[in-house]
Amino acid sequence: MKQSAQYRRYTRSKAGNVGYFTILFLAGMFTVLPLLYCIVTSFKPLDELLLFPPRFFVIKPTMANYKSLPSLLSSLYVPVSRYFFNSIFIAALGTFLHIIAASLAAFTFSKSKLRGRKIYFTIVQTMLLYNSVTLAVPQYLIFSKMHLIDTYWIYILPAIPSAVGCFLMKQFMDVSVPDALMEAARIDGAGVLLMYWKVIMPILKPAWMTMVLFSFQGMWTVIPSGTIFSEELKTLPYVMSSIAAGGIARSGSAMAVTVILMIPPIIVFLVSQSNVMETMSSSGIK
Repeated sequence: MKQSAQYRRYTRSKAGNVGYFTILFLAGMFTVLPLLYCIVTSFKPLDELLLFPPRFFVIKPTMANYKSLPSLLSSLYVPVSRYFFNSIFIAALGTFLHIIAASLAAFTFSKSKLRGRKIYFTIVQTMLLYNSVTLAVPQYLIFSKMHLIDTYWIYILPAIPSAVGCFLMKQFMDVSVPDALMEAARIDGAGVLLMYWKVIMPILKPAWMTMVLFSFQGMWTVIPSGTIFSEELKTLPYVMSSIAAGGIARSGSAMAVTVILMIPPIIVFLVSQSNVMETMSSSGIK
């Protein structure tokens, strides 16, 4: 009897399960609330936008805010397609180079026999303490000396090195890639690069898909700050932000712009969400 009592299993009651999922549902709805408000507001006519106190739901939905966007953007010096191309090109190339750099660094820290790799990885972890605002002035001085101001590289180069990406992939690699697999590939005659591309990268798919989501989201919303002066090199979020500066009369169009800009990151998230959950659980990130 004592032994059975020792291994007694405790489970939640039905009331506890209902309360648990109710709290999770309310927390999820609270998180989604700004997104829903943005979508709903984009369909509000001007008279409902001017109501005080404002209403959350729309009474008479209209597509006028979306239809007015072409006329608002028709007077631009550069076609909208150019801004769209800049955003897609920068986000795609920056994300690709970021994944390659982070995975190669993680591969070196996790599976190589490089001397002092623990010290180098500690330096990488220390870089997690710094954000882009802290590094803005040093980066500007470096890029100005390299004559990279007013070029595509001003967007892409800062996005390639990432302490978060390296740390995440290294932690995932330590758990998911056994040393025996590396030895087997080495016995079969695989070189370092072939081992990295054919063995490591397929196993690291959940990790680099997670970084695709984070990197693409950051690159898609990037806005030049004192580094891009040519109108032909500016991004879609930059030109769309000019619509939001038109006051309350354009708040509906500004929300429509926000909804449009949210579509690519949401698509990337829907594609990579299962890999994100697997990476977080495998890397010890709660």
